[in-house]
Amino acid sequence: MKSNDLGWFSIFRLGLVQASLGAIVVLTTSTLNRVMVVEVGLAAMIPGALVTLHHAMQMLRPRMGYGSDVGQRRTPWIIGGMATLALGGVTAAAGTALMKANLSLGLAVGAVGFALIGGGVSASGTSLLVLMAKRVHSQRRAAAATIVWMMMIMGFAITAGSAGKLLDPYTPLRLVQVAAGVSLFAFLLSLISIWGLEGHASGPIEAPEAKPAFREALKQVWQESDARRFTLFVAISMLSYSAQDLVLEPFAGAHFGFSPGESTKLSGVQHGGVFAGMLLVALATTLLRSTPAASLKKWVVGGCLASAVAMAGLVAGGLQNGPWPVKANVFLLGLANGVFSIAAIGSMMALASQGRGAREGVRMGLWGAAQAIAFGAGGFVGTVIVDTAKFAGLAPGPAAAVVFGLEVVGFLAAHAIALGVNFDKPAAPAHVTPADTAAVQQPA
Repeated sequence: MKSNDLGWFSIFRLGLVQASLGAIVVLTTSTLNRVMVVEVGLAAMIPGALVTLHHAMQMLRPRMGYGSDVGQRRTPWIIGGMATLALGGVTAAAGTALMKANLSLGLAVGAVGFALIGGGVSASGTSLLVLMAKRVHSQRRAAAATIVWMMMIMGFAITAGSAGKLLDPYTPLRLVQVAAGVSLFAFLLSLISIWGLEGHASGPIEAPEAKPAFREALKQVWQESDARRFTLFVAISMLSYSAQDLVLEPFAGAHFGFSPGESTKLSGVQHGGVFAGMLLVALATTLLRSTPAASLKKWVVGGCLASAVAMAGLVAGGLQNGPWPVKANVFLLGLANGVFSIAAIGSMMALASQGRGAREGVRMGLWGAAQAIAFGAGGFVGTVIVDTAKFAGLAPGPAAAVVFGLEVVGFLAAHAIALGVNFDKPAAPAHVTPADTAAVQQPA
């Protein structure tokens, strides 16, 4: 390992930053969503549209990554992004609190808040991943990704639980106070965790004349076949991953007679499988480093294939009326999803430094934008397909099976794309240009 590679404690510190990010985001996706629908009495599509705005703003990720590439410093972008995210959390809460008294003003303020949240996540989340890609040793990437993502989920859980207690009894003022407290604490925790961790510039800085404009840098990255293929892989796999999010629990209730409590527990079973899959990849790639089990590419393609098989099981369950091992099927789906998703994040770290140098942020931003848009669209697309199938006369089980079947196709397509990605191509130095490369290849 290199002397500047991050140790486990430093990786834990990065996890605290990700947990802080998750703590603010969960306020918007759960707490504010519930308040708008229940306490304010709005249609569910309104918070849905605001959350979609937060996802849409993450199309800024490539631009944010480019900004961090210019000076090869990720810390200012992480801190600035967390500050923007914290401000967005407070602003979104203030907008929600205003909606009862003045809906138009509340929606305007809320939209600004959700836009700030999306921008803050784009800046901080992208730069955090680039820092991990640059400073975490290849043998630790899957384990590091598992630690950081589990800490983010821990941030979700802790914030949701504590904010829920602090909000009772609910008042609009209390909502803003809780959001401000969570946002301030998360920002300070992330600031303390990241301070001094990166050190000096984390890579070669291009000469001023070698720094292209953002569009040119993005075009350069898109011309790289592996970066382009991996973008397509992320988009298709994440669309397939998320399309069943809003379909699975209603499917279990309508087709198998699960009660609301039982269907909620089914979601817990799936998340348990995801955790198990993440841990499996982390342990295998860390402890079995000299064996084929350490290959992240094998886990990516294998996880996609296993996800397709598990989804095919749900298709079969939806097309028949007899008993079906739903819980076991859903656990296996979560296990396969956890395997491919955490291996994909580890692979993303490796691929970010491959190709032209000083473009890590643009690549990571491109993949992050693809993930955010696909994940945000997946749930909506799944519900539209189910509703369309029901309108066409299908029963709830077969209607859900249509979604699951399309996800099978998506995972198989993602598997095929991942097979064609070169995960082991060496990185190029920042100053190398296509003309330089051509000159080197010419015989003397």
